[in-house]
Amino acid sequence: MTSWKTTVLIMSIALGLPAAPRADEQILPPMVPAGLETPVGSKPFLVGHAIGTQNYICAPAATATGVDWYFIGPQATLFDGEGKQIMTHFQSRNPDAGGAIQATWQHSRDTSAVWATKFSGSLDANYVAPGAIEWLRLDVSGKEFGPADGDKLDRALYIQRVNTVGGVKPASAECTVAAINTRRLVSYQADYYFYR
Repeated sequence: MTSWKTTVLIMSIALGLPAAPRADEQILPPMVPAGLETPVGSKPFLVGHAIGTQNYICAPAATATGVDWYFIGPQATLFDGEGKQIMTHFQSRNPDAGGAIQATWQHSRDTSAVWATKFSGSLDANYVAPGAIEWLRLDVSGKEFGPADGDKLDRALYIQRVNTVGGVKPASAECTVAAINTRRLVSYQADYYFYR
């Protein structure tokens, strides 16, 4: 049976995710659709491959059926190119934004964290696979050191989500009045590039 580390390594190679760079190596930014570029002068310093779920709940909505799926956040683990866990990704309250619930990444070793909000997204078929969630550029909106002054994510200013697989909202027909409060955890994968 294949171990999860082997699976992550194979997928990283297939998706073109670089192995963990040495201090003297540079991470090359990915090719992205127009509008997802980071500002001139920004440089990627960390990249991770996420495996997890995009989570939705069936709830009342202003639609013809009176219900729809609402996105309630991601839950994923990020791995480096060698299959080592480096981060977790989820939704949490951003203390720098008045406690607003935002996308969060927390480093697995020093527990430093960053929050970010969507700047722009793209479903450009020249980049995004059919049936995959959009690629994103996110702007960092909050940061927090780890309890022992961990600062591995402190340099982050921008994040790109690319090379997405899966994660799309369930079919509308599966959200009915009888299914209100039903949750769906939809499997997805993506690469996240962190820029300073």
